[in-house]
Amino acid sequence: MEDDFDFPTTSAADNDEMDLDTGMDDYPEQVPTLTVGEEKEIVKTGVKKKLLKEGEGWERPNKGDEVEVHYVGTLLDGTQFDSSRDRGTPFKFKLGQGQVIKGWDEGIKTMKKSEKALLTIPPEMAYGESGSPPTIPSNATLQFEVELLSWISVKDICKDGGIFKKIHVEGQGWQNPKDLDEVLVKYEARLEDGTLVSKSEGAEFTVTDGYFCPAVSKAVKTMKKGEKAQLTVKPQYAFGESGKPASGSEAAVPPNTTLQITLELLSWKTVSEVTDDKKVLKKILKEGEGYERPNDGAMVQVKLIGKLSDGTLFVKKGYDEEAPYEFKVDEEQVIDGLDRAVKTMKKGEIALITIRPEYAFGSSESLQDLATVPANSTLYYEVEMVSFVKEKESWDMNTAEKTEAAGKKKEEGNALFKAGKYERASKRYEKAVKFIEYDSAFGEEEKKQAKALKITGNLNNAACKLKLKDFKQAEKLCTKVLELDSRNVKALYRRAQAHIQLVDLELAEADIKKALEIEPDNREVKMEYKILKEKVKEYNRRDAQFFGNMFAKMNKMEQVKAKNAAVKQDPVPMAVDSKA
Repeated sequence: MEDDFDFPTTSAADNDEMDLDTGMDDYPEQVPTLTVGEEKEIVKTGVKKKLLKEGEGWERPNKGDEVEVHYVGTLLDGTQFDSSRDRGTPFKFKLGQGQVIKGWDEGIKTMKKSEKALLTIPPEMAYGESGSPPTIPSNATLQFEVELLSWISVKDICKDGGIFKKIHVEGQGWQNPKDLDEVLVKYEARLEDGTLVSKSEGAEFTVTDGYFCPAVSKAVKTMKKGEKAQLTVKPQYAFGESGKPASGSEAAVPPNTTLQITLELLSWKTVSEVTDDKKVLKKILKEGEGYERPNDGAMVQVKLIGKLSDGTLFVKKGYDEEAPYEFKVDEEQVIDGLDRAVKTMKKGEIALITIRPEYAFGSSESLQDLATVPANSTLYYEVEMVSFVKEKESWDMNTAEKTEAAGKKKEEGNALFKAGKYERASKRYEKAVKFIEYDSAFGEEEKKQAKALKITGNLNNAACKLKLKDFKQAEKLCTKVLELDSRNVKALYRRAQAHIQLVDLELAEADIKKALEIEPDNREVKMEYKILKEKVKEYNRRDAQFFGNMFAKMNKMEQVKAKNAAVKQDPVPMAVDSKA
């Protein structure tokens, strides 16, 4: 055979179909399960695959990956027309990109590394009617003994062809950096002619802030620790139409230039949002042990250093032979931001916690151990979680302990409610009910106590939710109470309050009427009924005004239409008597 035999590329007849979806992304559904020596058709392709040798692992190449194979191609009569083994050089191509006959794309995507298979490919998935003279006749069915040696994954990161990533060294684990994380990378950027533009042995940056060019931060979010990749970066993710002037040791990047960037993700520090409003952030400096974290009520021991934005040290605890600082979580023994952050930490973890004023000392200055914290200060704590003892959970308690714990949490909630701390009070009531939620193992007397605690816990929690303007949750909690006690006036009253705020006025009226049937002289319920009647009147007035305005506008529009129609109407021609 000739060394320059141009196989196995697609024939000209196939080129018109190259834009069709080859189904590469759906290959798991088309992979036949085979034992060595067994042959099956690859679903919906007409290509048959006979397994000659098992492959390694479970991964298979994806569309766009650069695969490397050895193959021997024959006709059905055994005539050999090509062989990479005879040439001594493996064949490389991009899978699913139309660089080979379609039967190859369909067959090789089902193979694992080091797998060897015999592919029998019908004419319509090979060279069709045209064949490939002089070696492959028209309408020939072909057989290929193929061994998948390896592949390099190539990913279109942005799905628009702007950044292609080719993995040279696989990373460790399964996690990727997120937007807030601080990454450390090694990179080298060159023009397509090989000119070095920029390089660094250790660049550190926040993913969302980016570095060098937009492609770097986009690519790093797809990488694992230790991964090394080659990026092909089109101008829109490099320096676009403007290019980049030379700066110091860095060469210029001309306008509309494609870059080649070698990128290695050395490590990263995880940064997480402790609060949804991003005003308390935690950056992990050292990973902790296991998976356990403190819960509300846990006793924690920490080492901590607190600084202002200018570096002023205002607190230092647990260092210089001093015992670790100990406090109870969710008891307001430390500022809110620190309280929330330590609940996310594992034993042995060291983290830098950034706390905005809203979760620190707010608009007041505060005298601390080593300095005064000015009003409206953002604080920076380095915290090491030395140890913690979690508050006992319900599954670790017997029935008597559960009832006692529920009563205690309810009383704590009451104290917090009276102090106007409704959110924290709500959490206490929730915990109280959770302790006794499942009472199948309780005795009769214990069940009565549990029922009473569930009713008061949910009722008081509903009062918290009304204060916090979480009316939907208040309505749900009252409904739970009424499932246990259908004649509970407080539950009917509070649910009516929630219904009024949710503008479910008919439901509110039903609850109030039922409450008044049970307690006709209840002053609070009567007052709420008065409020409801005023709301109904108000909404009726609004509706009347709305519909009145709407009908007035519609009437005016109809008048305008009628007037326009009269103006535009063609004049009727005068009848002429032709006999005149």
